[in-house]
Amino acid sequence: MKKIRTLIADDHSVVRIGLTALLNTVNGIEVVGEAEDGEVAVRKSLKLKPDVVILDMMMPALDGVSATSKIRTQLPGTRVLILTTFASPDSIRQALDAGASGALLKSAPDADLIDAVRRIARGETVISDEVNRLILDVGSTPVLTKRQLEILQHVTRGRTNKEIATLLGIREDSVGQHLSAIFAKLGAATRAEAVAIALRK
Repeated sequence: MKKIRTLIADDHSVVRIGLTALLNTVNGIEVVGEAEDGEVAVRKSLKLKPDVVILDMMMPALDGVSATSKIRTQLPGTRVLILTTFASPDSIRQALDAGASGALLKSAPDADLIDAVRRIARGETVISDEVNRLILDVGSTPVLTKRQLEILQHVTRGRTNKEIATLLGIREDSVGQHLSAIFAKLGAATRAEAVAIALRK
């Protein structure tokens, strides 16, 4: 079975050591590299081409949002999981907009992290309940970008990702990335649920 090749980027060596030790004991996951800042994370991602990058939001040289954007732009097949102690709702939203496939707090149980790596490698979006509450800021209206609103409008008309991509002149996988971010912001699991929540808000 092909292992999920993972890169860990965090400016604290004790976190990198701990995550590497944990993930290397898990069947089907292999840590192929570590990075101590955002610039090194991008550079090593381009060299190693991991399946999943576990990325801290607050790093020197290049923050998590910028690193996510660079990695996802240059390596569309590589997924990014944000793992943070604390980050503002805006920065988490920006990371999701930049193409991150999920976000967890560092306090999450080991089993949740392992599950998130596996699910993200399969192309799913994983947002922990704690992070989702931060993003949604219960009672307020989630902020969607102009492009996300356009895509959501097409979804309400029953159009497929391929049809939306053709109409907007973008790649089909880009539509999927935008939808993942929309689902995360709205706390939705399906297209129908996302539409219902958006209309309600």
